[in-house]
Amino acid sequence: MPEATSATHDSAPDTVLVVDFGAQYAQLIARRVREARVYSEIVPSTMPVAEMLAKSPKAIILSGGPSSVYEEGAPQLDGALFEAGVPVFGMCYGFQLMAVTLGGTVDNTGSREYGRTPLAVSKTGSTLFEGTPESQSVWMSHGDACSAAPEGFTVTASTDVVPVAAFENDEKKLYGVQYHPEVMHSTHGQQILEHFLYRGAGLSPTWTTGNIVEEQVAAIREQVGDKRAICGLSGGVDSAVAAALVQKAIGSQLTCVYVDHGLMRKGETEQVEKDFVAATGVQLKVVDAQERFLNALAGVSDPETKRKIIGREFIRVFEQAQAEIIAEGGPDVAFLVQGTLYPDVVESGGGTGTANIKSHHNVGGLPDDIEFELVEPLRQLFKDEVRMVGQELGLPAEIVQRQPFPGPGLGIRIVGEVTKERLDLLREADAIARHELTAAGLDREIWQCPVVLLADVRSVGVQGDGRTYGHPIVLRPVSSEDAMTADWTRMPYEVLARISTRITNEVPDVNRVVLDCTSKPPGTIEWE
Repeated sequence: MPEATSATHDSAPDTVLVVDFGAQYAQLIARRVREARVYSEIVPSTMPVAEMLAKSPKAIILSGGPSSVYEEGAPQLDGALFEAGVPVFGMCYGFQLMAVTLGGTVDNTGSREYGRTPLAVSKTGSTLFEGTPESQSVWMSHGDACSAAPEGFTVTASTDVVPVAAFENDEKKLYGVQYHPEVMHSTHGQQILEHFLYRGAGLSPTWTTGNIVEEQVAAIREQVGDKRAICGLSGGVDSAVAAALVQKAIGSQLTCVYVDHGLMRKGETEQVEKDFVAATGVQLKVVDAQERFLNALAGVSDPETKRKIIGREFIRVFEQAQAEIIAEGGPDVAFLVQGTLYPDVVESGGGTGTANIKSHHNVGGLPDDIEFELVEPLRQLFKDEVRMVGQELGLPAEIVQRQPFPGPGLGIRIVGEVTKERLDLLREADAIARHELTAAGLDREIWQCPVVLLADVRSVGVQGDGRTYGHPIVLRPVSSEDAMTADWTRMPYEVLARISTRITNEVPDVNRVVLDCTSKPPGTIEWE
């Protein structure tokens, strides 16, 4: 849910706050809570407790983190949180911080546990461990260890190294585990998390796609009022679902603008004009801005600069479209609808105090002098949740199940300067890869398969008995749940061979196809 929902709409969902102490798994915790059909939001550990409580959370989860609780400058937490009457669940670092703050003992013994670890449950009938086995495998990642629980807590589990691997205080509704229940390697982790949510915090699993649509429709109507909005359609899932959601809320007050910037994949424009309009009945305005974008990108190779240029030009084009729509009469166009997702916000350094990995054109790439107020109904959703909302809205599978495609388009899949010739070359290679993946039935197995042109790189090859000096094409097939983490997809060799053969045979100036087999982290899904 966007932040505006909880501030403006009385029927906002029960919220679980995930306090991020710098954990690599903070986003995963939030996802696991949502999988339990309870709404969650991530907040930074630097947020004052009073501000956390002002959000009226029904429960709070303290994430793990890389620090030692005794390390100078390590994240801390005001003990007032544990006296507020809100159920709290500490994981890993959050567990240790809870223990120390409430008077327990955490030792820096030098004994560490990393990876899969046997957990011995001593209280199988406890709130967290009810119905789980006495011995279970969990995922540990810690150096310090809790040797004594705070007064009033019951120790419920241990390991060979850690005498206090879990504790509970039902009276104060405070719970903690030393391990990471959110990762799949903890065999009963999701069950433990749900026990906290349902039994410890007394929450009900009521957050559904139907709720999302209902709440967002109400929030959008309240935000927009009787004014008009425009939405930039990119051909991707995110902008399509955002537009359909806003269309449901305000109907004819929305005009969708499709900017044909020349950075789209083959057949993209035709699909937007045909499929989306047919599915929603939305008013669509098509703007041909290919020359404008190419001129703005001329001579630019730096990826961050390209993203910011594309974001800037999008806004300028929308301002032109706004002027034309206003000239037609009616209320002012005051709002811009964007398909911003939660991973976009996190990677752009927003929301949790994280580092700026890259500026997404719709977050960090927007110009400072933007004249629109943003409507971002998907801002707090992960990609799979967006697809479910699209299905709830009745969008066709051809749109909802499309592979993710970045807003800056092929402009960030060309490593080097963007030119029309390079775009045409990459478009053909991408179309071949997409065709073969679909023919092999791999569209659902592969989350996304960026096809990248290394425009500033050339390699020697042999074609037609002659020497060539052409560009490499990179295939980047990945599997993921939400784009926060990803692994490269182990595609069948015969499919890779067909794609490679066709690209090198059919696309001029390409004499090599390579496979990117890097996970995220350390790499990102897109190259730029």
